[in-house]
Amino acid sequence: MALSLFGGRRSNVFDPFSLDIWDPSEGFPMVSSSVADVPSIAGRETAAIVNPRIDWKETPEAHIIRADLPGLNKEEVKVEIEDGRVLQISGERNREHEEKNDKWHRVERVTGKFLRRFRLPENATMDQVKATMENGVLTIIVPKEEEKKPEVKPVQISG
Repeated sequence: MALSLFGGRRSNVFDPFSLDIWDPSEGFPMVSSSVADVPSIAGRETAAIVNPRIDWKETPEAHIIRADLPGLNKEEVKVEIEDGRVLQISGERNREHEEKNDKWHRVERVTGKFLRRFRLPENATMDQVKATMENGVLTIIVPKEEEKKPEVKPVQISG
């Protein structure tokens, strides 16, 4: 991954439009593997940066971005456009309500805030962006501007 001048990191060195927020915990394996290692969640805030998996494809008509956000509903997710061309997807997965008598055997689902940012290309029509959420999948459709075909004007050859 290549560093960006603006504090982010590119998911793909060859794709100038991918920009991810730096995750300081990336690359460190989770240590907890037994019931004895699972700490009590009561009275303690657990927060982690969760980066949802994103697919971005370009069709002749639009850029289509899909994010896997299982267990979240549309009220827990925000889709914003900032600085004209940066698409930002953010939200938070809260932990479940815990009863005093609950006994946890395993805690693997991550809770906390997430944030993904993507710089959209010049051909994106930013004022027509639409987003839908169905079965834990956020779909964002960014229409593309029509390509302006160069005007070809025939020149009469004399002689």
